[in-house]
Amino acid sequence: MADSYSVNILLADDDSDDCLFFKDVLDELNLPTLLTTVHNGEQLMEVLLKSTELPDILFLDLNMPRKNGFECLSAIKQTKKLNQVPVIIFSTSFVPDVVALLYKNGAHHYICKPDDYALLLKILRKLVTPRLSSTQPSIKEFVLLPESCFNVSDVNEWARHNSP
Repeated sequence: MADSYSVNILLADDDSDDCLFFKDVLDELNLPTLLTTVHNGEQLMEVLLKSTELPDILFLDLNMPRKNGFECLSAIKQTKKLNQVPVIIFSTSFVPDVVALLYKNGAHHYICKPDDYALLLKILRKLVTPRLSSTQPSIKEFVLLPESCFNVSDVNEWARHNSP
């Protein structure tokens, strides 16, 4: 799928405008990447299970048809072949209990989808690397781009309550 110098990215999102926006920002990075896009959870699981080369990073929308992001995350983390793939939740809202559950279920980061080009560019610069750790970060590093969806102090309070 990807050559040895490309970052292999899989984006699972049913919103074609969001996919195009993501691709445009990714292209701005000027990094060798291979972007594959799927539009529902069933497609995602089929691509992952049939692939001989897993993605370096999976960006996963929660609200998709056929199989939602919660179901996909659970299946990925329970499948030996897939459980080391870094899964970054890419969603439009922040619900503290949902975010806590996603962290508990093994997601690597939670990004509230920004509608600002510069914000998404900033976060992709941080994450798009062939060596993104498969180890989950601390809860305080889990939520990214809080200013696009919610108050930063609310996130800090949430992290304090959800820290082990």
